[in-house]
Amino acid sequence: MQRPATVYVWDPFVRLFHWSLVTAVVLNQFVWEEGDTAHEWTGYTAALLVALRLLWGLIGTRHARFSDWWPTPSRLRAHAQGLLTGHPEESVGHNPLGALMMLTLMALVLALALTGWLQTVNAFEDAAEWAEELHEALANALLALAAVHALAAVIIGRWQRVTLVRAMVTGFKRFY
Repeated sequence: MQRPATVYVWDPFVRLFHWSLVTAVVLNQFVWEEGDTAHEWTGYTAALLVALRLLWGLIGTRHARFSDWWPTPSRLRAHAQGLLTGHPEESVGHNPLGALMMLTLMALVLALALTGWLQTVNAFEDAAEWAEELHEALANALLALAAVHALAAVIIGRWQRVTLVRAMVTGFKRFY
């Protein structure tokens, strides 16, 4: 079956979620001071964005739904074998490794919100030091994996001849 040269894949909510989350992470890592009110509220906003995206994964448009791209072991295995042989399957939505990365990044954002909140709760004063250290480690992991995610989108897009990055701006993937 011949696929069309251009496919609508990412709806406005998915794109708004993506770029809002990117903005929140950049603000909290590079602009706001740790512990400031702006940092805290940006972190809570990021967690809210993830919660909304999880809901959208159940009720959203076709390619936003978990059922379209959930990284099952068989999907991951088939995708990895395709990568190793130089012939990965084309995915209109997330490929299995991209889906796994997306879920990991969202889990990190939620864990960051939790460890950030723990630092503000008086009942957890004894936990404040380890929560702060864990929060910092999670933030570093998020930045590292976000960089891998962005680099992979560029590399895989060029290798598979598809406009992955542009699709997160326009909503349309173009295969060339």
